Amino acid sequence: MFETSALILIAASVFGYLLGSIPFGLVLARLGGYGDIRKIGSGNIGATNVLRTGNKPLALATLLLDSGKGAIAAIAAHYAAGPEAAVLAAGGAMLGHAFPVWLGFQGGKGVATALGSLLAVAWPVGVVACLIWLFIACLFRISSLSALVALGVAPIVAWYTDGPLDAGLAVFIAVLVYIRHAANIRRLLKGEEPRIGLKKTV
Repeated sequence: MFETSALILIAASVFGYLLGSIPFGLVLARLGGYGDIRKIGSGNIGATNVLRTGNKPLALATLLLDSGKGAIAAIAAHYAAGPEAAVLAAGGAMLGHAFPVWLGFQGGKGVATALGSLLAVAWPVGVVACLIWLFIACLFRISSLSALVALGVAPIVAWYTDGPLDAGLAVFIAVLVYIRHAANIRRLLKGEEPRIGLKKTV
């Protein structure tokens, strides 16, 4: 029984990773005729950088698909094997997006996937994180700052609303997102981080 349960949880993690590793931003940018999105703007494969092409529908599609893959991984795993599998699948999706095997483990920063995963695993936490992101984005117009604040607060909210399992996922997500935003954090400290709506190639 223990071996079977362990295999199921491993399978959930692998499933999440493979789903999360699909680089929708890269695929959609190429289909849209923009070439390799990694050679545009910040070089990131996420929705924020796709928006730098000027194609808002393409950026929205990337946002929905990147968030959706985290949510779908978690929901499918939950229905198949329960909440622990859902958490591992969500964590796997985050790893897949940030370190996709298909792109030499050089992926995106994981904000959309993080929010989709949190909405699926612990919707109150996801809603709070989305509202904080929106508030900070409207106030400062800096996407990275919005993500860092929102996902930094998420573990605290998760601890009080959903318990240690989901709080652990929120901590994992926050740490991964902070790691992937190392360059953004350095620019924020220098006051050089680009703002939403302004074109910049760093």
